[in-house]
Amino acid sequence: MECSFCGKVYEPGKLHNLCSDCSKPLLARYDLEMVRKTITPNVIASRKPNLWRYHELLPVQDIQNKLCMGEGFTPLIHAESLGRKVDFQYLFIKDESQNPTGSFKARGLTMAVSRALELGVKALSIPSAGNAAGAMSAYAAMAGIPAHVFMPKDVPRTFIKECQILGAEVILVEGRISNAGKKSAEFSQAHNCFDVSTLKEPYRLEGKKTMGFEIAEQMEWTLPDVIIYPTGGGTGLVGMWKAFDEMETLGWIGSKRPRMVVVQSQGCAPIVKAFLDKAKFADFWQDPFTIAEGLCVPSAVGDFLILNALYESNGIAIAVDDMDIRSCMYEFSQTTGIYACPEGAATLAAFKQLHSDGWIKPDEIVILFQTGSGLKYTHLTND
Repeated sequence: MECSFCGKVYEPGKLHNLCSDCSKPLLARYDLEMVRKTITPNVIASRKPNLWRYHELLPVQDIQNKLCMGEGFTPLIHAESLGRKVDFQYLFIKDESQNPTGSFKARGLTMAVSRALELGVKALSIPSAGNAAGAMSAYAAMAGIPAHVFMPKDVPRTFIKECQILGAEVILVEGRISNAGKKSAEFSQAHNCFDVSTLKEPYRLEGKKTMGFEIAEQMEWTLPDVIIYPTGGGTGLVGMWKAFDEMETLGWIGSKRPRMVVVQSQGCAPIVKAFLDKAKFADFWQDPFTIAEGLCVPSAVGDFLILNALYESNGIAIAVDDMDIRSCMYEFSQTTGIYACPEGAATLAAFKQLHSDGWIKPDEIVILFQTGSGLKYTHLTND
């Protein structure tokens, strides 16, 4: 385990949250030379179609400790009908709604809870505006570990009920996700829980990075030109960027990288502002609001890691309007057959802007991340 900012090294067999010296996220490091000698893409291809097919590059030491409900290896779909409507040939969708609990959060939480089980954790806590809480509750139930969820009180009732029926204790908090984060941290410290907040523990990122492995494998060990990713805490984007480096070291891909696109809502766009300011860190976003709950993150712990991926990839950060997000939920769903969540719809809104501006070229390959099921957001659709 290594600090992503100051480089301090930590023993991997113990529980860790942030770096004790600089309070920045820790990253898992692997003996990639040993992996290179023993594992090849052909070996990976022979395994079951879930994220644990990459287990040598994941932090769970004993594969018997894995908690698996079939998460990962979601389809990469050539969106031909949507492409025709927006006049673009090579538009693809990574449909994460087909994960357990209906979102990409299953990737990170299966890893965090599996590793917590392996290290003997007795209770878990998480702050969440929805999908992460549902995923944590599901895997905690599978592991038999008590789960405590801290949510802003105005989150959609569907998310609250999902956690409760899975056996988690749900504590509703005044304010936004940052307030829920404070309450979760306080509770964890007082009750000896392990807090699995976004990037405040190192294992959710490792689960999310498998999206990068899968894209490469599904594209026959190449990468697209552009990845458009809806960004709140940004764990998935940071994880994919890490996965690309690991795969290059292993010799599975070359040095080409996609241009990474961060999509946020105009009502909560701290990374977009920091990117436009060419800053290293993002300022706290005051009074955040958006219909896309997963994008309503006023302060990302891994802000500098997100921004680094944008700068290094010649990428961009873009904010879209909530009205466009709502409109794109319909357009996305009615041309693909996938019931899009607002965060996934935001990627389409961003694509349309970037395509119109010429930032995306007609012959490029573009992947939109559809991160969760729209069924949890029926309150946003017209009766």
